[in-house]
Amino acid sequence: MQALKRLPGVGPKTAQRMAFHLLERDRSGALEISVALKQAVEAVLHCERCNNFSEELRCLICTSSKRDASVLCIVETPADLDSIEEAGVYQGMYFVLMGHLSPIDGIGPEELGIDRLTKLLESEDIAEVILATNLTVEGEATADFLGDLVGSRSISVSRLARGVPVGGELEYMDQGTLRQAFEGRRLLHSI
Repeated sequence: MQALKRLPGVGPKTAQRMAFHLLERDRSGALEISVALKQAVEAVLHCERCNNFSEELRCLICTSSKRDASVLCIVETPADLDSIEEAGVYQGMYFVLMGHLSPIDGIGPEELGIDRLTKLLESEDIAEVILATNLTVEGEATADFLGDLVGSRSISVSRLARGVPVGGELEYMDQGTLRQAFEGRRLLHSI
């Protein structure tokens, strides 16, 4: 139970339920999970270029000749990268921060590999950086920091659009979302 409580979103009761389930009803599943976790911890490392998880020195995205190497999308986590890849809307390269700036938690630029990002920006011919950090206070602070860092290198910097989600209804939107939707609106037709 103590080990399971280390997982995000798993409290004492959930950990207890999981442990009892595995021990009472699925011992073979528990062994399968333990073997898979051991193999992952031993085999998975960080891609030397983008910092994403990989079993090789360079991940499949970084070694693909089909990607646009002139565009770099910076995300907070591998899960964010996976979401973008699943949407199939982006064909450039990535850099994964493995978190966001959070001085209160002791997470500064050093912990996010900003030095690696800086070397990447200096060594490759990148025309645009897309900041795809989360729309949280920490994500916004991280995007502001990165915008200054990248902008000082004469590289175009953009931020993902924000506002009303597809399928969203205005009456259920919070004020911040509506404000961002109005500020980020685009012209469809002019006179």
